[in-house]
Amino acid sequence: METFPYLRKVILKRDTIEKFDNYPFSIPALKTLDSLAFPSAVTFLVGENGSGKSTLIESIAVALGFNPEGGTKNFNFGTHDSHSELYKHLGLVKSFSKPRDGFFLRAESYFNVATHIEALDSEFSPSPLVIDSYGGKSLHEQSHGESFLSLMINRFGGKGLYILDEPEAALSPSRQLSVLTRMKQLVDDSSQFIIATHSPILLAYPEATIYQIDASGVNAVRYEDTEHYEITRNFLANPQRMLNELFAD
Repeated sequence: METFPYLRKVILKRDTIEKFDNYPFSIPALKTLDSLAFPSAVTFLVGENGSGKSTLIESIAVALGFNPEGGTKNFNFGTHDSHSELYKHLGLVKSFSKPRDGFFLRAESYFNVATHIEALDSEFSPSPLVIDSYGGKSLHEQSHGESFLSLMINRFGGKGLYILDEPEAALSPSRQLSVLTRMKQLVDDSSQFIIATHSPILLAYPEATIYQIDASGVNAVRYEDTEHYEITRNFLANPQRMLNELFAD
């Protein structure tokens, strides 16, 4: 077996699910899902809000042992128990080589991760401060975009498995380009990314696997065939024409 990627496939153990009428199994994409392969260093999940991409990526992270609200596998806190039962029904096919590093980023609960780091550092310990691994400056004292870049630059150490849920939420276009640069550095250092995103900039990462999640299921698509690329391209090619269409009576 090859040593990389670290996570090669997830399998939905359909025989352990009593019925598909209840959430999250009622999500149309999950009703037809058997397995999902990760053949490349970078995999993207795309789809409309409510399609199930964040539910799926969260469940993969939890099945791997990450805290549901984000952070490393050593983080053990919870402010609101909102994750689904899907992770209990996922089988993981891994490489025999284990990642040395890992992190689960959820844009919607990143504030809670920053708060947890401050709480850990407020306790007496002879060990170095946790925040030192994140650049040494409180994540709360930076903008969301600044703190996320600091996370990627300082905390993501390479040879890791990084799961990101909508990381572009607080990033300007220029900083999304910076994220692409850092991703390339980490991939060159044997890192794997699994990312749920709406960003046509991030989706452009070369040789990435892209899965479109919608009512028809989970299907691999080319970058140029994603709705994110097509709509952005058409808008930028002639914004006034599209605005006229949108605002027409």
